[in-house]
Amino acid sequence: MEQKIDTQRRSLMGGFLALAGLATLAPMAQAIPLPASTGRSLGTLRTVRTAELEIGYAELGPASGQPVILLHGWPYDIHSFEDVAPLLAGAGYRVLMPYLRGYGSTRFLSKDTFRNAQQTAVALDIIGMMDALKIDTAIFGAFDWGARTACIIAALFPERCKGLVSVSGYLIGTPAGNQKPLPPQAEYEWWYQYYFATERGRLGYEANRNDFNRLIWKTASPKWAFDEATFARSAAAFDNPDHVDIVVHNYRWRLGLADGERKYDALEARLAAGPAITVPSITMEGDANGAPHPPPAAYAKKFTGKYQHRTLAGGIGHNLPHEAPREFAQAIIDVAAM
Repeated sequence: MEQKIDTQRRSLMGGFLALAGLATLAPMAQAIPLPASTGRSLGTLRTVRTAELEIGYAELGPASGQPVILLHGWPYDIHSFEDVAPLLAGAGYRVLMPYLRGYGSTRFLSKDTFRNAQQTAVALDIIGMMDALKIDTAIFGAFDWGARTACIIAALFPERCKGLVSVSGYLIGTPAGNQKPLPPQAEYEWWYQYYFATERGRLGYEANRNDFNRLIWKTASPKWAFDEATFARSAAAFDNPDHVDIVVHNYRWRLGLADGERKYDALEARLAAGPAITVPSITMEGDANGAPHPPPAAYAKKFTGKYQHRTLAGGIGHNLPHEAPREFAQAIIDVAAM
């Protein structure tokens, strides 16, 4: 399996180094499209222990390389980066892709631990992973739940974040802020959030999680013609025994319908103030993102350091790293040089 990964690195190296060279000449190099995903291997999964979790993660690239941590969202998994990771590894980066709590091979150490999915808990999982692996600072690339997590780390722990690539921008929120009603179309787009607020929704997700998540993929990326094999690679991560509890708690907590834990109150209070992100950042958006997302103008001022925004044309949806892997990898290269 490792030989297969090395072969991929060599085959991608030439083209990607040329792409990386362009990054030094222009804010955004012309994208070079990849073929449809062929299920690139992410190697043998590893594990690392934090205070509450045994985190499963994939790692590609040289151990001496600049760490890049790629964070997935819901309902996705580390395979969203299956085309991004070999590109970055081939360019010399140490690429780590952890399963968030409730996904894949990540497990709680104790059956008695509250299955909490509030935003600070998820962010501190990644800080704990970095501590355990003795990674002082990393570049973060992320979308959806992962982008929220990466934004929190960049805002509260900027010394741990060398640079940030965030799909859909600044995603830090609060239950209090989410009490404000949205226009009808926006409320309609959040239908699953209200579904999860009911016991019927929890039971429905438990019984139909793959069909449910396939529907989300189609509505969030309406122009992405993913095949069943691509979906199946990610769907395996939803078989985690804590997946349903984590997903349901996340959305109920956002609406103030479920409590978090008091030990996170001080950090949540800081997030409620809407802290600025000072580290070098690139935000990205696809022109066909069917998931709820803010317009770039709504969050641009939250990024007070070196900053760029890139909107990708061509029918790119919510799962931007999977749908536009070269452009996403290019953004990682570029933010590292900002």
